[in-house]
Formats: sequence, C-alpha cells, structure tokens
Amino acid sequence: MRKLALDDEILLKVDKAARYIGGEVNSVMKDPSRVDIRFAMCFPDVYEIGMSNLGMMILYNMFNKREDVWCERLYSPWTDLDRVMREKKIPLFALESQNPVRNFDFLGITLGYEMCYTNVLQILDLSQIPLLARDRGEEFPLVIGGGACAYNPEPLTDFFDLFYIGEGETSYDAFFDAYKENKAAGGSRKDFLLKAAQIPGIYVPSLYEVSYKEDGTISSMTPKCPQAPARIQKQVVTDIEQNYRAIEKPVVPHIKATQDRVTLEIQRGCIRGCRFCQAGMIYRPTRERNVETLKASAKEMLLNTGHEEISLSSLSSSDYTQLKELVEFLIEEFQGKAVNISLPSLRIDAFALDVMGKVQDIKKSSLTFAPEAGSQRLRDVINKGLTEEVILKGAAEAFHGGWNKVKLYFMLGLPTETEEDMKGIAHLAEKIAKTYYEEVPKEKRSSKVQVNVSTSFFVPKPFTPFQWAGMFSEEDFIAKAKVVKEEIRAQLNQRSIRYSWHEPDVTILEGFLARGDRRCGAVIQKAYEKGALYDAWSESFQYSIWKEAFEETGVDIDFYTLRERSTDEVLPWDFIDAGVTKEFLVREWKNAREERVTPNCRQRCSGCGVKTYGGGVCFEGKN
Repeated sequence: MRKLALDDEILLKVDKAARYIGGEVNSVMKDPSRVDIRFAMCFPDVYEIGMSNLGMMILYNMFNKREDVWCERLYSPWTDLDRVMREKKIPLFALESQNPVRNFDFLGITLGYEMCYTNVLQILDLSQIPLLARDRGEEFPLVIGGGACAYNPEPLTDFFDLFYIGEGETSYDAFFDAYKENKAAGGSRKDFLLKAAQIPGIYVPSLYEVSYKEDGTISSMTPKCPQAPARIQKQVVTDIEQNYRAIEKPVVPHIKATQDRVTLEIQRGCIRGCRFCQAGMIYRPTRERNVETLKASAKEMLLNTGHEEISLSSLSSSDYTQLKELVEFLIEEFQGKAVNISLPSLRIDAFALDVMGKVQDIKKSSLTFAPEAGSQRLRDVINKGLTEEVILKGAAEAFHGGWNKVKLYFMLGLPTETEEDMKGIAHLAEKIAKTYYEEVPKEKRSSKVQVNVSTSFFVPKPFTPFQWAGMFSEEDFIAKAKVVKEEIRAQLNQRSIRYSWHEPDVTILEGFLARGDRRCGAVIQKAYEKGALYDAWSESFQYSIWKEAFEETGVDIDFYTLRERSTDEVLPWDFIDAGVTKEFLVREWKNAREERVTPNCRQRCSGCGVKTYGGGVCFEGKN
C-alpha cells in the first residue's frame, strides 16, 4: 500500500486536501521496478484547473499506454501548502506514487498561459530542483516544456532543458526510445540533449546562441553544434483519425474541477483566421475526427467516468461538418439519463439555439457572443467574419426561444482602433437590448433583458498577423474602458447593460511575457524570488513586485510592449516553423491595415503554408 507524502496533520490543516492525495478513479498505477522511464506531468496551477486540461489528459493517456513508461501527475500546491512544504522541507511529489518529483527521469510542464510562469519556478523550487537548467547535474530530472506558450519559449529558456513544439502524438515515442538508448549506453545528460535535438519538434535552448544589436533587437540566433537544427518544425498529427490517441478512461477528480465533465475533442485547428488569435494559427490545419469514432468515444468515456456532462471541444464547434449528426446522436442516446451536453465555441444560429434549448435550462443560462470589436470596420480589420446583422439576428432568435441573458465579449486596444470603434461596443449592446423589447411582446417577458458586456485588453501573440503590433500603457487602457463605460451610460437601455473589464496591469505583463526574449528570464526569476506566485489569480497578483523586478534587473518593459516592430526585425520565435509562413503573416498584417477580409479556409485557400503538412482541410474533397 502506498504511503501519502503528507501526514494527516498537514492534510487536515490545508484547504481542499483532496488535491494532494491521488488515488482517483482511472488514475494509472504501475510497478516502478517494471518501467524504464518515470515521467512527472505537471500543470502549473491548482488541481481543479489542471484536471480540466485536455492536452495533459491526452499525454497522460498516451504515455501510460507504453509499458516502459509511467506517467504521473502533479499540480501547483496552493499557497497554504506551499508555506508548509517550505517550512518542513517536504519535496514536491507526484500524485499516483506520492514519490518526490526530483527522483523522476522527466518533469514535463504544460505551458498554457503566460501568467503561470512564476508557478513554473514554484514547481522547480518545491521539487528541490535547481531553478536554472545550467545548474542541474546528472541526478536531476530533465525538465521539458510544451503547450501553446512553447511557441515562444525564449523567456523560459533559463529554466528548461528542452521544449516540445507541436502535438505530442508524433515525436514522443522516438524521444523516449532515444532516452532509453542513451541510458543503456551509459550516456550523460548532455549526450541525451544532443540526441534529442535531432528529433523533430525538440528544441534544446542550451545548444543555441543569441546575439543582439545596439538597439536591443535580436541580431541572430545560431546553433552551437551540428546536432542542433537551425529551424524547429512544429509537429502535427496529419491523419487525426489514424493517429489520434483516444482517451478511454479519463481520470475522475476527487473534487469539482473547473470543467467537471467528459471532454470530447471533435477537431483540431480552425478555418476562421482571426488575426488576433494565436490558437487559430498555431493549430492549423483544421482536421476533423470521424463522427462514428466520436459517438463510440462519448459512450465509453461517460460509462468509465460517471460524469453527467459531456463537452464537445474545438476552437469553433460550428465548423465541424458532422456536428448536427453528432449532437442529435448524443441527445437521443442520453435522453432521460441526466447527461448534459456542453457546446462551447458555437455560432448562434437556428440549429445551435434548437440544440441548446434541448440541453440547457434556458431560465438559468445565458448566450455568449464574441463580436470582439464594436464596429464592422474593426471586425474587418481583425478578420472576425461576423457582421452586426448576423449578431442581431442570432439575438432575436434567442429571445424568441426564451433566453433573456446575453454575454458579449470584446477587446480594447486592437490595431487601428478609434474612439468610434470603442463607442460602437456600447451601441451594439444597446441594439441587442432594443431587439429584445422589439421582438418579445410585453406579456411574454419573464423579466427585463440582461446584456453583460465584458472587455479584455488586446495582447499581441507570436505567429499571428498582429505579432508586430504595439500595445498601450496602463493609463491608455483605463481611458479606453472609461470611454466604453460612459457611452453605455448614455444609452436608452443602460439599466439592462452591465459592463466589466479586465485588469490592464495583468494584460501588460502578459504582453511582455508573450513576446519576450531570453533576457526576460531574469525578470521572471527576480519576481518569483520577491514573492510573485499565482499571477493568473487576481487575489494573488501583485504588480508592484513585478515593477521592482524590472527596476532591479534593468529590463525595460516598454521595449517589449509599447513598441511596434518592423516586419524585418528578427523575432525571438523566428527559429520555429509553425507551418504558417512569415510571408502569409506579413500579408495579413497589411490586409488588416487596409481593412480587407480574408475568406475562411473552406471558402478559399489563402496560402498560409500549412498545406505542406499534407492533410486536413487543405485536402478536403481532393482524394
């Protein structure tokens, strides 16, 4: 019987002790003496959030199907346990075996959001692993990062031995085999890193040298040895039906997770091409899973978990061509079995509303629209592909269907934005409220309409057409939110409209980390040492700590945030081949400033570059 790493006295004192005990239904237990590789898979946030991460679920399932690998999970301890572990010098442990992470072969960290970067250092620190990769000897695990933020790994290169760029189904088997071969041959840590650098998708930062110009921009990034390729190519599962590693038995959390349900991935990629959206670019091409396979997976996962909800996961569910058949199957199959169906990322049309009416409590739920910009001009700039006519028509149909709550998501600070664009947010909210009162007769209204408007501030991300755009100062962002707030107050139906906005200081820091280079690692480390932790949580975030870290390291945040880059500048992530070419992104950056819309991938190929992968939407109907 395994022994828990934390004794009862500690578990009784900390909040939600179930986060730390493991032993969940469907968690994988193996005999450590019968495996060659032990892999600790980490999500650098609390258990409830990490347990909802699909990428981590996929890799956990895939790794454990190998008899020679045992993959275990760990998450960031909350601040109460963090204090106890430091005081009592308890090393961070994996959930399944409760063994210290420092004794594993690999520590893999999923990098999904820039504001978790100080939590990465917490994981290393509590694991009693040196923060800096260069300080780790043979006795420590190799630290590898992956996920969306790995598409610009440079701010974190001080802390990682390796990064995996792309989808894990392609190169991890070769990666593990190379590790076993190196170990059997008595090879060193450095020997393995040289071998790993030759595996597609693997980036070993210590094998590269970066030089800078006098103005602070990058001059060049060059490999230090022949084993390190000049370009790292993103890994993609071209034939998603043939090579997809289905999750038959997802781990069931002990406590309610953020998304406490079965997640069914119906496709990868997105055809839309929104110019601000990193996911829409880096996960290209769009690849659909077979509807019959999905039907079988849905039944199996619900049977094996006991969950009462299933979510169809996709960047744009409405674009899945077999959605109607799949949803109708799920409604019929689970009718009367108390299983809810969650449909995120849907365009609001007659079909979507019909489905939601069958699977949601209309009185309690609200509909979500993401126009992103207040005017049609700015929606064309960002290539949103959503007109005001479509939005108002969808709202009208929803109101006729019984809904009276609407959420609207917008961004402030987008390239070319004017005051009229900002005021357009209030005007669109007013038009939606007005639509309710025009479309729903007074005797049929259960209450007044509720329009919740939320604005975040735009953050330029790598591998998007807006990667060259400048950001705004904290004061500018606040002024923009004030314009929207005052314009909402001037509307006839202002009492039906509620307005909230994201914190500008968090946005600016996210922008710094998203487009940073190797020099940014010193700021992250300094901020962590001064107490920065759980920066993604508003109750924990302290911008004053970060300001001190910038001052003490001499790094100028404005250089990374406010400055618009030239398309000729060498960007920190230029050594990564993400499929979409720089030529395409430059062309889209130009189209944005000229307010030209680019059709979606099913309407017309725009020559983004991902056709070279040989699969997905680029080849639909061409067999």
